[in-house]
Amino acid sequence: MPRRRIGFWYRLAAVICKPPLVVLLRRDWRGIEHIPADGGFITAVNHNSHIDPFAYAHFQYNTGRVPRFLAKSGLFKKGFVGAAMRGTGQIPVYRESTDALSAFRAAIDAVNRGECVAFYPEGTLTRDPEGWPMTGKTGAARVALETKCPVIPVAQWGCNELLPPYARKPHLLPRKTHRVLAGPPVDLTRFYGREMTADLLKEATEVIMAAVTCQLEEVRGQRAPDTPYDPRRERIEQRRRTQAQTQRGGQESVQSVQAAQEEGLGK
Repeated sequence: MPRRRIGFWYRLAAVICKPPLVVLLRRDWRGIEHIPADGGFITAVNHNSHIDPFAYAHFQYNTGRVPRFLAKSGLFKKGFVGAAMRGTGQIPVYRESTDALSAFRAAIDAVNRGECVAFYPEGTLTRDPEGWPMTGKTGAARVALETKCPVIPVAQWGCNELLPPYARKPHLLPRKTHRVLAGPPVDLTRFYGREMTADLLKEATEVIMAAVTCQLEEVRGQRAPDTPYDPRRERIEQRRRTQAQTQRGGQESVQSVQAAQEEGLGK
């Protein structure tokens, strides 16, 4: 997309954000050739630090195709934040919608207008102990299959070393390197023209997340776990462990009472 369409608000944000990013982070950015020069597309990006949206936006800004991030629709309604969100062309997500596709209607419209829409498919900072991408949510796949636009997998690493997930204080020294690798478009053609069921969206999402993870393996020079971390599965396992502990505690209490009773009778 030509830089003339970046707009005042995005340029203002760049003026404010770029200087500290340049000071704090070295840059090792690769794969820019995979960013489409025109037309709408999606980037699917891993998320491992509260800083990485700014650093990733810096990378994307330098390609000339600025990203439009998804955010809660309530942030767009009033005040300076709302004006900045609207001015920079960020994408509202209507979570109150009962229709899953309608929740992403603004993202679909943006892609159809020729914009780049950036998705963090994990939906939140990764909880994987080693920082690998988790299982993804289906929003990116839903928009991609509705619009049939290119999906560019993007891996980033380094912001998490500056500010680890859920940490309060950054690790400023030594200076960290923000590494980004954008890959070729994910092939989703086998999903086109099929009913958009939950199973189909799940499978398409797994394909997207596998591509993002593959890029991150190259960035890190390591192999990811065979099975991605699943927060929902972990919550279920945690509930099971809690219930088991509660049951053991109850059994121990009963046994203690019975032992006390037997001791009393023996006296």
